[in-house]
Amino acid sequence: MLIEEVVNMVNMDDVINICGAYDKNISLLEKQYHVVILVRGNDISVSGDEYNVKRALSAIEALEKIASTGEPINEQVMSYIYSLVLDGQSDKITEIGANGICVTAAGKTVKPKTIGQRRYAESLDKNTILIGIGPAGTGKTYLAVAMAAKAFKNHDVSRIILTRPAVEAGEKLGFLPGDMQNKVDPYLRPLYDALYEMFGAETFQRLMEKGTIEVAPLAFMRGRTLDDAFIILDEAQNTTREQLKMFLTRLGFNSKMVINGDITQIDLPDTKRSGLVDAIRVLRNVEGITIQKLTDKDVIRHKLVGDIIKAYDSARK
Repeated sequence: MLIEEVVNMVNMDDVINICGAYDKNISLLEKQYHVVILVRGNDISVSGDEYNVKRALSAIEALEKIASTGEPINEQVMSYIYSLVLDGQSDKITEIGANGICVTAAGKTVKPKTIGQRRYAESLDKNTILIGIGPAGTGKTYLAVAMAAKAFKNHDVSRIILTRPAVEAGEKLGFLPGDMQNKVDPYLRPLYDALYEMFGAETFQRLMEKGTIEVAPLAFMRGRTLDDAFIILDEAQNTTREQLKMFLTRLGFNSKMVINGDITQIDLPDTKRSGLVDAIRVLRNVEGITIQKLTDKDVIRHKLVGDIIKAYDSARK
């Protein structure tokens, strides 16, 4: 049955945000839900098959909630809303939340952009150790650094420590030029990039020189006890069981720890089992440790990244 429904928007700025540049978002809605959409002032008219119209209305209502927070609506947001409507979860859009994690040096508020990211960001408040698992592009590293910056700026911790295993086809660091810092810097670049954005280059350099922020390869963590610190281990899928156990036991008083990894991108030799895979099994029932999984639906890069991940997951089955 063909029907027409009209949604009246209170705020004209929200209508403009939902429509997008040159009505690009409206064209996407029409293509995704097989409906015809007309915008007249604050009214958005949706016509077509009853089932499709109802789905399109759910998407528009979800988009209005996002627009009301001031978040720009782009193709990635449109794609995410579409997936929520397909799963019957459009009502959960409020979980993404208007509350930001922290403000970058440029004044940008860092916010979770998906339900999975929101749960990831919130879970550390209730636990001491967060293990984040998910594919590339889900924002694991970026959100972890944002949470570390928030804790530091709020004086909840006195230092930030970031580390990752220096693994690339057998960890042949000796072939790289320069001293140890020069050798490991390429492996730590994603962490540097996020820190630059949170603190600004000048403040970051000053905090590095004072030792308040430390970025180092995992091997440098051995024998230490890390008190009053926010500690992040990135690319944890490339740790061995012994390395990850060593890292976990560095935890000191008044500290938080985030361990991130993608178990589909393990670069260890075939003879070695990933420490992250092992930790998920061993620690899943330990109080104070939470395991949060992100999926292709939480990817916030180009839409094709999510499609690529889905394709590889299907091929693996």
